[in-house]
Amino acid sequence: MVDVVKADGRREPFVREKVVVSALKSGAPPQEARAIGEAVERTAYDGMPSSEIRSRVLEQLHDRNPEWEENWLVYDRAVKRRGAAAVGVPAR
Repeated sequence: MVDVVKADGRREPFVREKVVVSALKSGAPPQEARAIGEAVERTAYDGMPSSEIRSRVLEQLHDRNPEWEENWLVYDRAVKRRGAAAVGVPAR
């Protein structure tokens, strides 16, 4: 079992489906979203910070289709009120 460490220090199990759903919401088709979930899960380790998972998802989205990455970032800014600088994402 791989636990993720949230920003507030809580630990929760890594759930690949969360990555898949996020990729789908970013515009990735189901097959690509599942592939992104699998890729991130393969690199996950116990105690991995959620911010690192986020970075890996964004990397996967960018590598497959930069528009998907931008969709995710727009959502973060608009809905979650997170800016790129606040979460450690380099400007592209």
